[in-house]
This record gives sequence, structure tokens and C-alpha cells, in this order.
Amino acid sequence: MEATQQVAQQLGFSHFIAQADTLAHILLVILLAMSVITWYLIVSKSLANLKMKKHAQAFLARFWEAPNLAAVGDYLQKNGVNDPFSHLAHHGLKAAEQFRNKTGSRLIESGSEDEFLTRALRRAINQDTARLEYGHTMLASIASSAPFVGLFGTVCGIYHALVNIGMSGSGSLDQVAGPVGEALIMTALGLAVAIPAVLAHNFFNRAKRQMLTEVDGFAHDLFAFMSTGVRNNTRIEKDGAQVYSAPTAARSA
Repeated sequence: MEATQQVAQQLGFSHFIAQADTLAHILLVILLAMSVITWYLIVSKSLANLKMKKHAQAFLARFWEAPNLAAVGDYLQKNGVNDPFSHLAHHGLKAAEQFRNKTGSRLIESGSEDEFLTRALRRAINQDTARLEYGHTMLASIASSAPFVGLFGTVCGIYHALVNIGMSGSGSLDQVAGPVGEALIMTALGLAVAIPAVLAHNFFNRAKRQMLTEVDGFAHDLFAFMSTGVRNNTRIEKDGAQVYSAPTAARSA
């Protein structure tokens, strides 16, 4: 009984690391690198998304309260482009300026003003989509591959444990359970790396879809405003007073 307890105390993660071969160490380094990348992306993208939403709310509030597009251009020049909405407005204003100054000698200047503006807004949305998808492929790859890396380490560990048990000539349960249990640590580590990556990928992918839906709505409002010169807004009654109400994309951001 005492001997069994001593063996159980000797077994564990530290004993597994000490007894692991070169392949197991390589797999552990791979899992550690995957975990570091996952948590770096989680922290960096979370902070970037919070900062982006803060800038987006400030820009949308300023945009729909601006007296004209010139005021919007001055605001962008002063504060810069920090979110997909300001990036979209920047491209729209730049496209309008380029159309007014076009020479007609370049292919990019072909088409009507509406077509010119549509191409500019589409390019801006594509760039924002690529920017919002940063890190998603890495998270998806880690989420799908980490469990198999851990499982591969477990299979190799069990194989070496059984070979050593066979060479020792002792097949008792306490001699088998310890090494095999240690080998299962690799599977647990693989799952520990994969689960945060899966949750982060789903969370950021949902946030991306929501943001792009709002950006698409704002693009329609911006196109209508710049092509017709009529602000796409309404006024609602609240407590007997007229209160300004921006379009849906602006309100939901």
C-alpha cells in the first residue's frame, strides 16, 4: 500500500516532462506556441475591437450632426481614420474629390459619378473585411489542430509506456495505469489549447458579422447622401419636442 502511494506521488506532470522523449518535448513546445498565439490574439483583438467601437460611436455621432461634408472631411483630417465607418467616409470623400478632378485618361476614372463612388465604397468595405478577419484563420487552425497534436503525443506516450512495461516484464495494473495516465496529459493539453481558440474564433467572427452589417447599412446611407445630397435621416417626437434620429446603422453602432 505504501509503495503504491509512493509511486502515485512520483507520477504526474513533472515526472512526465522528465521522462518524455524528444518528440514529446517538440509537441509540448508546439502546444505552448499555439496557446501563446491564441491568447495574444484574444487580448489584442479584444482591445482593438473595444477601441474601434469607441471611435466608431464618436465618428457616427459627429457625422450625422455635421452641417455638411466639408465638416466631416475636417473632422477626419483632424482625428484620422480609426474605424470602418470613418474609413468608409474617407474613401467616399476622396472618391468624390477624385471624380471632380478627373482627367478622363485613366481606366479607374471611367463611369458615372455613382459608379465611381460605388467602386470606392466597395474597396473600403473589402479592406475593412480583411482587417476585421485578422487572426481568424490562425484561431481556426489552432482550434482544429491542437486536439490532434495532443492526441498524437498521447499515442506516442502510450506506445513507449507499453514497450517499457513489456521490457520490464511486469504487467500489473499499477505499473500500467501510471505511464498510460501520464500519456493522457498530452490530450488534456491539446484540449486546453483548442477550447479557448474555438470560443475566441466564434466570438470574433460574430463581432465581425455584426460590424460589417452596420458598415453595409452606413454605406447605403452614405451613398444616398453623397449621390443625392439629401441626408437620410428622420425626426421623431419625444416629450413634445423634435429630436434628431440618425439612420439605423448609426444608432446601432
